[in-house]
Amino acid sequence: MSTSSAATGDSAPQPATASKGLALAVILAGTFMVVLDFFIVNVAIPSIQESLHASVAAIQLIVGGYGLANAAGLILGGRLGDLFGRRRAFAWGLALFTLTSAACGFAPNIEVLVAARILQGLAGALLQPQVLAMISTLYSGPDRARAFAWYGMVLGGAAVGGQLIGGALISADPGLAWRSCFLINLPVGALALFLVPRVLPAMFAQLPTERGQKLDLGGAALAMLALTALLLPLTEGRQQGWPRWSFVLLAAAAPLAWAFARLQRRLAAKGGAPLIDPALFHERGFVRGLVIAVTFYLTNASLYFVLAVYLQQGLGLGALHSGAVFAVLALGFFVTTLNAPRLEKWLGARSLAAGAWLLTAAHALQWGLVTYAGDAVVDQIAVLFLQGAGIGMIMTPLTSSALAGLAPRLVGVASGVLATAQQAGNALGVALIGLAFYSALDVHAGQAGYRGAAGAGLLYLAVLSFVVAMLTPLLRKQVSKR
Repeated sequence: MSTSSAATGDSAPQPATASKGLALAVILAGTFMVVLDFFIVNVAIPSIQESLHASVAAIQLIVGGYGLANAAGLILGGRLGDLFGRRRAFAWGLALFTLTSAACGFAPNIEVLVAARILQGLAGALLQPQVLAMISTLYSGPDRARAFAWYGMVLGGAAVGGQLIGGALISADPGLAWRSCFLINLPVGALALFLVPRVLPAMFAQLPTERGQKLDLGGAALAMLALTALLLPLTEGRQQGWPRWSFVLLAAAAPLAWAFARLQRRLAAKGGAPLIDPALFHERGFVRGLVIAVTFYLTNASLYFVLAVYLQQGLGLGALHSGAVFAVLALGFFVTTLNAPRLEKWLGARSLAAGAWLLTAAHALQWGLVTYAGDAVVDQIAVLFLQGAGIGMIMTPLTSSALAGLAPRLVGVASGVLATAQQAGNALGVALIGLAFYSALDVHAGQAGYRGAAGAGLLYLAVLSFVVAMLTPLLRKQVSKR
């Protein structure tokens, strides 16, 4: 068998005894790497600046370029899985992500690192939508609930653990420094790629109903342009003082999105194959889940951002010590995520709302502690645990509920749209909390200045989490149907 065939594996025979557990582990390995690399680079920034003599603008591109490329390519990635088979798209995304991780880890200068990070984000966009689509197809009933619980744990664990893992890697090998944060992907990616044709079922080969359909290149271009016009100013504008181009792009985002929607409707009316089937937005459960997902993810990366800045710049903690604080949040997340099926059985359709109310209370309590009780991190340990627990109670049922009941032909693109909403929410949330944080920051006031800024950020988180809690009844009926 050729190398290409082995890598893609869509035509490989599938052993009847293949373990669904091992298949899930391989699928989730891809998710772990993609999400981890969005967060782990924050710890590596000082080392990158010193090693490659990078400017502030270049550092912003290393962080923002990855997230922007990833978000802009997710819908296209989901559609490619529909057309060419989920296993093939997943394998190629995994291979490209591993290769671009190597390019990042061995980058000789900042220009190569920036380019590799953008390509790495695009590779992740090909990989990610296949994960949700394959889980939705492969599992049903209680197995499906457990699979989504593991998905949520990996998703949140990679995000929360990025600080700790990055700090540990840099501390363990000062010689490799920041490079180890990218090179850690190589053995994981190579092993997962080796297992893809051996454990992922042949059911993920090309879908018969999609054979012969052409890729909507015009729609793909418009979608990527619209998302770039929205997200680029949000990820880069504040740091650069909101230059004129940022407002021009933001103004262009709405017309581009309108042109994209019009093209999709026209293609569907003519019996063509649009990038996003308009029928997807006739699915009420999906639309409701999408709205709640965007609102929730406005708070997710934002929490990690404001905590990381407050702990490292405000309290002067090193990367490893800051990561250890995040470990408490991760513990709370793991406890509720691992017990998600049990919690749903106990709380029923109210489990999502319970998580949202818990998260709202935890943010409000931490705001009170930071604002009035001083800077002792030990006082916030219990609150950090509750924050992680609330996130864990939301993430798993929200994702599975949004995708529940969709026709197989819609699952791939729906996964891409949902993943795009998550990334867009993360980017917009960091921009919004950045405005709140830095508007309130008085750098001349020392720790007190950072305390006030963190308080403003936490108040933003509490208000948005309250909105999520108020919206969750929209999905109760959807959760009950599962």
